Amino acid sequence: MTDIVPAEAEGTLERLAAAALWADAEDAALVVRRLADPPGDRAWTVLATPDRDGAVFTSIGADGAGHIDLIAVDPAAQGRGIGRALVGAAEEWMRAHGAAEARFAGNPPCYAWPGIDVRYTPAACLAESLGYERYRVAWNMTAGLPARYDEAEHEADLAKLAAAGVTVAAAPAGERAAVAAFVREQWNDKWAWEAEQATGLHYAFRDGAYRDGAFRDGEILGFAAWGARPLWFGPMGTAEAARGLGVGRVLLRRCLAEQAAAGQTSAQIGWVGPLRFYSRAVGARAERVFWLYRRALD
Repeated sequence: MTDIVPAEAEGTLERLAAAALWADAEDAALVVRRLADPPGDRAWTVLATPDRDGAVFTSIGADGAGHIDLIAVDPAAQGRGIGRALVGAAEEWMRAHGAAEARFAGNPPCYAWPGIDVRYTPAACLAESLGYERYRVAWNMTAGLPARYDEAEHEADLAKLAAAGVTVAAAPAGERAAVAAFVREQWNDKWAWEAEQATGLHYAFRDGAYRDGAFRDGEILGFAAWGARPLWFGPMGTAEAARGLGVGRVLLRRCLAEQAAAGQTSAQIGWVGPLRFYSRAVGARAERVFWLYRRALD
């Protein structure tokens, strides 16, 4: 089975993803749409079988590596070698675009998952049978919505911010240039793109006078976003000079409240680093585990 052809990210692919990705059926169509609208400078494609019973999204990362972003095979067509053929076609496309390495790993800032969710065991088996090696583990945390947290601590955080002359606000779509510039300066272009694309974006800034040489008047101190990867929380960051004020906790809770208001009953905190922070701040628990795979392309 080698007749893989270019495909559009259309409704048929959304339905295929929803059918194949049983653990992500709720947002599979949204993920397909997200992958089909990456940063303008990204090289990417989606390949599918003529009958649309299998498809793969693939792209080239900023470091030149190729990525299998999403692979889906209709449950009724599994066991016929379609997944193996899709990976082979994706690898050929990667080679044509100069990639020397292929990865089953997220390609920030526009990605579906950090890697292969361990619950999709056949996908991990496919990767390993094709010579991919597991080189990293990533995980998500899950926060129930509405988020549960210590109200007294939250009020103390708000009082601390007010005393320090810090305001928290939402940045509507189309009015995010200043926040994106802050994120780009403090972290990187990838997070800045996610901040601009997010469904919701909140930030903190000092609106008082310059104090002790620590802040400039009106300087942005932190941000938090959700929905850049559909339905997930993140990224989030606080400027080093502002840490200890409770900025992160307040922004996190604002985003989760907005996600709850949008009808979500839980939120995935993606690609987590500080487990203790999210556990203490909103009672989040480590849940989804992802294996990242790679192999050299011949």
